[in-house]
Amino acid sequence: MHIDSDATRHLQDAAAKARQAAHVLARSSADQRNAALKAMAAALRAHAPDILAANAADVAGSDSGPAFRDRLTLNEARVEAMARGVDEVAALPDPVGRTLADWTRPNGLRIRRIATPIGVIGMIYESRPNVGADAAALCLKSGNAVLLRGGSESLRSARAINAALQEGIRAAGLPEACVQIAPSADRAYVAAMLAGAGLLDLIIPRGGKSLVERVQREARVPVLAHAEGLNHTYVHAAADPAMARAILANAKMRRTGVCGATETLLIDAAIAPALLPLLVEDLAALGCAFRADAAARAIVPSLPEAAPADFDTEWLDAVLSVRVVDGVESALAHIAAHGSEHTDAIVTGDAAAAEQFLAGVNSAVALWNASTQFCDGGEFGFGAEIGIATGHIHARGPVGLEQLTTYRYVVTGTGQVRP
Repeated sequence: MHIDSDATRHLQDAAAKARQAAHVLARSSADQRNAALKAMAAALRAHAPDILAANAADVAGSDSGPAFRDRLTLNEARVEAMARGVDEVAALPDPVGRTLADWTRPNGLRIRRIATPIGVIGMIYESRPNVGADAAALCLKSGNAVLLRGGSESLRSARAINAALQEGIRAAGLPEACVQIAPSADRAYVAAMLAGAGLLDLIIPRGGKSLVERVQREARVPVLAHAEGLNHTYVHAAADPAMARAILANAKMRRTGVCGATETLLIDAAIAPALLPLLVEDLAALGCAFRADAAARAIVPSLPEAAPADFDTEWLDAVLSVRVVDGVESALAHIAAHGSEHTDAIVTGDAAAAEQFLAGVNSAVALWNASTQFCDGGEFGFGAEIGIATGHIHARGPVGLEQLTTYRYVVTGTGQVRP
């Protein structure tokens, strides 16, 4: 891993400022952090024209497909949603200083486990410019400083958003180094961050499979990562047909480029002859294409044939893989073989089947009779999210305020000495 010396020097300087800012944040009051968040939200609204102009330049310079451009594009409603998300984070309970456990030992020592900030967080993200605002809000509220590195395709947008955020932070009397942005989208800066042991306390990648795999492979800093969102909606034999149609259309087509989008439909053989043609008709009318197994094509002959790799593909586009299965265990076996432990849903009116599915699937988020696109920090009441964690350590699912704290122990004695 080649590391550019200029990138390393800038990272060292930025990390030193972030460390000082993190110390200030850790001692700040919840009221002061909330005031900063409200000022950040106000600054986003005030600078919406600048943000939208920068974003328009980013979009104009992109030659990617419609799903990618959707992730990249901001409009007035999305800027307002970004600001509203920051306001909502301000309204949430303070995660810092919470007593997580409290007990007294036989010798009289009182031991408390207290939530505390992680420190300095490095956030590497790609096309979605709103990620910077979400990350900044969550990190500041939880007492962490954050260093953001956005993708080249959204660099102008990221800079405009960061300028507004720093204006709000300054207005509240906190150091603007609480939230910093990398000077460029050069890959050398990513390499410097990954090698930044002692400078950064945690790295969170949010982007495509290649980015996450590179971070996990090269990082010398702890990583809170997510796998790709290879999500499934399983329509069980006892599903209400109207509900299944509504849920699948939303899960696949509401926004095809988000990580919570359904990529594979699993449908029980018992219900497939009657329902699958309707599901296909619904999604086709919304512009969806398909890749189907032999059993599905026997029911709807016009469906294109699926290659084996299609069931291992996160489309992030208006494409749906389709497979007919034979009951809950068959669906679980498919998900275990092809899923990414991100988000999976069952649609059924049979509570026993639902419980069997929910207990058997090892996804970070499992849903019963709801769209997979509810896998989102805002929808969970977190105000925003910094990503979806699919690992098995520290955090799983949407990463919000509580997941951005660690803990320490505070021990109170009355003069005890150890024998």
